[in-house]
Amino acid sequence: MRGMILAGGAGTRLFPLSQVASKQLQPVYDKPMIYYPLETLMSSGIRDICLISSPHDLPVFQRVLGSGEQWGVDLSYEVQPEPGGIAQAVIIGESFVEQDPFALVLGDNIFHGEIGLKPLISTFGGGAVIWGCRVEDPQRYGVIEIDSSGSVVSIEEKPDNPKSDLAVPGLYVYDGTAVSRAKDLTPSSRGELEITDLNLSFLDDGQLSAVELGRDVTWMDSGTHESLLESSAFVAAIEREHGQKVACLEEVAYNMGFVSLKEIMQTIEKMPKSPYRTYCERSILG
Repeated sequence: MRGMILAGGAGTRLFPLSQVASKQLQPVYDKPMIYYPLETLMSSGIRDICLISSPHDLPVFQRVLGSGEQWGVDLSYEVQPEPGGIAQAVIIGESFVEQDPFALVLGDNIFHGEIGLKPLISTFGGGAVIWGCRVEDPQRYGVIEIDSSGSVVSIEEKPDNPKSDLAVPGLYVYDGTAVSRAKDLTPSSRGELEITDLNLSFLDDGQLSAVELGRDVTWMDSGTHESLLESSAFVAAIEREHGQKVACLEEVAYNMGFVSLKEIMQTIEKMPKSPYRTYCERSILG
């Protein structure tokens, strides 16, 4: 399965921080935000990844992440000329997808814990799969209603009277028909191709199911000043408590068998002297 990360958008909620760097390049504790969705894909076994961003920010992502070779993954890049909705990313990635199934994750979404993506990939037979996370304020999100079998009954975008407390995080798995479905969508009143409408297309055909995140899983949308601060505090607390870094991509790559010990040693040797390098040396090289 392929992986796609949408790291676009204007980042208006993070102004004036977004004047300095893309939202997805802002620090979440000790790493750029983009490391966390990369970890989501890599830890699920996905090695062929396309990152989509604005013409202004894409060169920075390329400088920061490179080809992905250092982590044993193949990173490619595509431009989103202007913010046109999450579903627009599916169309932009058409040549990358090549009719194969793919996982799409938003660049400002952070997941910690077992989300079930890896086992789902091994059994995925088509259609679309979304996730649901119980929240206290579902009216702020896309909301799904599911039955006992995990099939989605309804989806509503920011409803005044939600039918459930299951919000939809920014993680989706689609089969190859998602591209043609996205092309058939009509822009919303915001002038964007909405991901909810793409999911509704699968729902109307009876091909949409959902996975509910367990209570031991943390999901954070880090697109506001408050949530960015909360995400950093959460990652810092986890790392202090467990002595293990979250989203250390070198560690993920080595543990997943994407790179050999010799290869990861070469990557670490290129790092400047820093607490991050010291951690990699201790956790990987022993």
